[in-house]
Amino acid sequence: MAMVGPFITFNNGVKFPQFGLGTWQSTKEECQTAIRAALDAGYRHFDSAFAYGNEADIGEVINEYIKAGKIEREDVFITTKLWSTFHDKVEEGFKKSLDNLNLGYIDLFLCHNPMAFEDTGSSGLFPTKADGSPAIKNIPIETSWADMEKLVATGKCKSIGVSNYGPKQIERLVQKAKIKPVTNQVECHAYFPQDELYTVCKKHKITLTSYATLASPGRPAYIVDDKHPILLQDPVIKKLAEKYKKSAGQILLRQMVQRGILVIPKSVNPKRIKENSEIFDFELSPADVKQIESLNKSLQLFKVER
Repeated sequence: MAMVGPFITFNNGVKFPQFGLGTWQSTKEECQTAIRAALDAGYRHFDSAFAYGNEADIGEVINEYIKAGKIEREDVFITTKLWSTFHDKVEEGFKKSLDNLNLGYIDLFLCHNPMAFEDTGSSGLFPTKADGSPAIKNIPIETSWADMEKLVATGKCKSIGVSNYGPKQIERLVQKAKIKPVTNQVECHAYFPQDELYTVCKKHKITLTSYATLASPGRPAYIVDDKHPILLQDPVIKKLAEKYKKSAGQILLRQMVQRGILVIPKSVNPKRIKENSEIFDFELSPADVKQIESLNKSLQLFKVER
């Protein structure tokens, strides 16, 4: 099975597929159907997180394909993330993900958020105190990062990075880091192109990974604001889709790839999964890229506490 898209080289020399599948917000059945469809379509990069609750589901399907002789473990690249309640017990958090995936090692392990939370036993991902306020724990990002660095020496973790870090946090982290993050996974799309962060990361040879590249049309209802414009329906994008005989989604993904950014579009629809990957047979002209860049509205859909 041929692989979709090119590899990029991280600052540690590791080659990693630029194109992958996001898996947030899917049931076990949806997730496993999506992984099979993606593997069959040539995807080799799969993005998960402890907080998504689907690491074991993903590992199961990949092991199924390995046992069937369709792929080798080295053919696939798994990203997962340390949840915010494990900032002071990184090794424990990593081991939980490693055990869930059951794939021998993790290719890329990210610190999911800069902010730490105390595990108060309250329900939901973001723990609260007895009074209902967020159970924020003061753990400096440098402290948890030093523990992330120790994982690399074990051989069970090939690369480490961060997620949802802003420009100032990246600058602060690289001052103390012995191992630089290879990537910073953040919300990034034509309405929120992260230009400042992109520049800071590029300066430090940290690759950006974009989530919500299509402005997350399937995001949870509590995040949706009817006043927000819908990126996939933007007239500029629709016109470019007609010009290149591609879908609006393919235009947006292609532009991000041309910026040298990793993209991980999420879908559970096998037809859409295949369609999303068909972006390597054309190139947007510099003038058309400029048109997309002019759409910046500084519209952040996912608010991250920093």
